[in-house]
Amino acid sequence: MSKAPTARTPSPAPHPADSHELIRVHGARENNLRDVSIEIPKRRLTVFTGVSGSGKSSLVFNTIAAESQRMINETYSTFAQGFMPTMPRPEVDVLDGLTTAIIIDQERLGADPRSTVGTATDTNAMLRILFSRFGHPHIGSPHAFSFNVASVRASGAITVERGDRKTVKQTFTRTGGMCTHCEGRGSVSDFDLTQLYDDSRSLSEGAFTIPGWKSDDWWTVRTYKASGFFDPDKPIRDYTEQEMRDFLYHEPVKVKVEKSNLTFEGLIPKLRKSFLAKDKEAMQPHIRAFVERAVTFTPCPECGGTRLSEAARSARIRGLNIAEVCAMQISDLAGWVRELDEPSAAPLLSALRQTLDSFVEIGLGYLSLDRSAGTLSGGEAQRTKMIRHLGSSLTDTTYVFDEPTAGLHPHDVRRMNNLLLRLRDKGNTVLVVEHEPETIEIADHVVDLGPGAGSAGGTVCFEGTVEGLRASGTATGRHLDDRAVLKEKVRAPEGTLRIRGAGRHNLRDVDVDVPLGVLTVVTGVAGSGKSSLVQEALARGAGVDSSGVVSIDQSPIRGSRRSNPATYTGLLDPVRKAFAKANGVKPALFSANSEGACPVCKGVGVVYTDLGFMASIATTCEECEGRRFDTSVLEYRLGGRDISEVLAMSVAEAAGFFGSGEAGTPAAHRILTRLDEVGLGYLSLGQPLTTLSGGERQRLKLAVHMAEEGGVYVLDEPTTGLHPADVEHLLGLLDRLVDSGKSVIVIEHHQAVMAHADRIIDLGPGAGHEGGRVVFEGTPAQLVAARSTLTGEHLADYVNT
Repeated sequence: MSKAPTARTPSPAPHPADSHELIRVHGARENNLRDVSIEIPKRRLTVFTGVSGSGKSSLVFNTIAAESQRMINETYSTFAQGFMPTMPRPEVDVLDGLTTAIIIDQERLGADPRSTVGTATDTNAMLRILFSRFGHPHIGSPHAFSFNVASVRASGAITVERGDRKTVKQTFTRTGGMCTHCEGRGSVSDFDLTQLYDDSRSLSEGAFTIPGWKSDDWWTVRTYKASGFFDPDKPIRDYTEQEMRDFLYHEPVKVKVEKSNLTFEGLIPKLRKSFLAKDKEAMQPHIRAFVERAVTFTPCPECGGTRLSEAARSARIRGLNIAEVCAMQISDLAGWVRELDEPSAAPLLSALRQTLDSFVEIGLGYLSLDRSAGTLSGGEAQRTKMIRHLGSSLTDTTYVFDEPTAGLHPHDVRRMNNLLLRLRDKGNTVLVVEHEPETIEIADHVVDLGPGAGSAGGTVCFEGTVEGLRASGTATGRHLDDRAVLKEKVRAPEGTLRIRGAGRHNLRDVDVDVPLGVLTVVTGVAGSGKSSLVQEALARGAGVDSSGVVSIDQSPIRGSRRSNPATYTGLLDPVRKAFAKANGVKPALFSANSEGACPVCKGVGVVYTDLGFMASIATTCEECEGRRFDTSVLEYRLGGRDISEVLAMSVAEAAGFFGSGEAGTPAAHRILTRLDEVGLGYLSLGQPLTTLSGGERQRLKLAVHMAEEGGVYVLDEPTTGLHPADVEHLLGLLDRLVDSGKSVIVIEHHQAVMAHADRIIDLGPGAGHEGGRVVFEGTPAQLVAARSTLTGEHLADYVNT
């Protein structure tokens, strides 16, 4: 191969394109940011740190990533933009040097029962192609192996629009893989009618006991009353056989309800559509509690829970059908695929092997492809989203991560760090919001926000290298090299909770005695069986009264822009009653979602102007000046403050306000005290939930559950989203719970929580079928001394012993 001759010439001047090596942010004011100005190097790994609520997500996600996505959306036609979510421009003066942003956050994957790990990563699509080509016997196209595709058969006359219009007979068939009995869900449900209504009452007397079905509800109860199929004033138990059939199973039909045409259908099909359309694990807590009471889920008897038709299950490759392949642990499936030798499908097999190997590499090899996507934790969901990017050929892209180490055992953190470095080394800009010291250590550039949270944060306290952060004196710098000290004296158990023969998921007939009256931490690598043991076997009644268990899981807080800490915690109810009593008016006047709402903005505080094909603009309501309430309502006062001024208070200020004096309200003070105890004293009562950080939402949920009466508290990774400084606060709260006579059981990976425990139960030794066993029981000191497990080794390194 010949090469063109090269001449020695002087080095040329720098190319103008090489001058764009920074992402410049000037004057960012999103949420609590206070005119933040920074410069972020491209093609480097930048970690954003700071206490929870300091403004990290506001800067990275709501400013940089949001503007990048908004600008990309604007490149589409106005017609296409009409189908996209409108994204307002962030509150920032200058954003320069942006590249395409790919956001990999901790939002849960789709909660539809038909959404699985395989469908979310396109791995199922590749397997369907594989079985359609090489499965024996041959069934059909890839659709024949999809549980989301139903078989269709049709025939009839059609008119072909040609020169001579001709009517011809056509037959259409499509072979799908959906099980006809469960419709691809894998489970069937049956309703306990006693949980749906009180049959001794009539509909007019409020017979329904379904959450949200009030007697005056237009779309539900009033439709049933006006249907004409049964007497709404007759007790349900007195219905005739035909009336009962219509009440429970009638097909959808239009009925007249006060001059409006509404759809009436039987109670059972209506509930199936409204309550069972989503995965149970993704439902709101009160809805999930109702479904657990009223609905019995059992594996489909036709397909055995595989979701697939009998025909789809009949085709096999090397003795396995597609359902059995998807049920395999992914690490085992990767080995099975490597053994396939089909030269005609080499590109397909190569892509499939790469995807499965990425699962193993990212620490998710213990999952199976048929695992429902809605059951994944936030950390698992985020790593699942990473799969498609690990083998990507894209460069000069900005990857944005939200705490990628969440839910990871210290053993897996190093693996995640290597993946982040791999993305950077391919020429990408990697922005990471993180509290984990090990991830901060690998950063090329660090931006520390603070100094406090909420209104006390929103400024850049440090920008530079990791070594510079250590010497900076900021909260993050001081805690970067923190090491917990093992307890000198641990509490003695006051009893034990016996768990025998636990075998759910990957647990292997586990027998364990969980100590009561102490702080017990359940540890182990991701997928070792911790949640299966505690949440399923313990919280669901393995030897303990389930009514005495308070379980605080990782399910996200849901709420609209109208929701705030006051509404979520129930604080607004006693506050409204106190205002009403002091002024002799109705409590509904002091709700921005009810009679007291500003008539212009309807209680939102801002007015949204729709500009057609352009993004909508939100402006502060001129009528109420953003205070959300009608002017007449603001004339009523309690302790010299109106309702809008109270909602503008911080938790700490409001605790003093309602603690004594004219505004003294014990019920409100108790809720505010709990919020302050979990470290949210700085939070504004009226701050929209949509603006809270992940750590703030976790602690807000903890404060709500603290009000529940129970002898056993079960917490699933409560340190998620917490800064090391906040972890200290959390440990103090856990100690207070134990000292008050409670038993606290924590599923946790954070070494500081392990070191603070009275007892540790370590599961393992690995993940999936390599785990599911108790590998250690004892005190943290005994675990460190033995160093017999992965957890023991990492804890020993952490405490410097």
